[in-house]
Amino acid sequence: MADRQYIDSSELQADKEKQEWGYVEVLTGGPLPRGHEYELHEAKFHWGRENQRGSEHTVNFKAFPMELHLIHWNSTLFRNIEEALGQVHGIAIISLFVQIGKEHIGLKAVTELLEDIQYKGKSKTIPCFNPNSLLPDPLLRDYWVYEGSLTMPPCSEGVTWILFRYPLTVSQTQIEEFRRLRMHVKGADLEDESDGILADNFRPTQPLSDRIIRAAFQ
Repeated sequence: MADRQYIDSSELQADKEKQEWGYVEVLTGGPLPRGHEYELHEAKFHWGRENQRGSEHTVNFKAFPMELHLIHWNSTLFRNIEEALGQVHGIAIISLFVQIGKEHIGLKAVTELLEDIQYKGKSKTIPCFNPNSLLPDPLLRDYWVYEGSLTMPPCSEGVTWILFRYPLTVSQTQIEEFRRLRMHVKGADLEDESDGILADNFRPTQPLSDRIIRAAFQ
């Protein structure tokens, strides 16, 4: 990543907050506006068919086999994510690069269920899953940040991207569980030359244009 500036290395906080309907994950601090809380909406995984590709961002032109996005919306300014889309300070996304190495214990709750939802139309609830188990522990200080857009339709602007410097590590077995997912219902006839594998579900890296990348570390 080039053209970066340095910012204060104030620590991000990812905590559970009690609401009337239960607990929600809330993100505060770091490069986010002071006093604003961002509520976790969903997690999205992007991965490639091979370990040489899969991430939507690159570092020094290096791609990772997977990238995880934790998508948050500003619950201080807006009532829901639909209102926050496309608005200034509306969305904040934590991006985590994923590399191959030892098994990730926190991600086991996800990968162990993927076999049950291998085909399109299947779903399953993960009991008591804590998204904080996917964040680097204990430090939340080393990251890049820039103002950009969503990488999927409607590609709205007003997104604060927070890319952690240090990647998560998953085993080869864990990432292969993602690569076994299919885009079709079980038993469906596939189009010619299609194997139905869900992979390479990432947007190619886009030009930086006039955006400035800031770093929270020297």
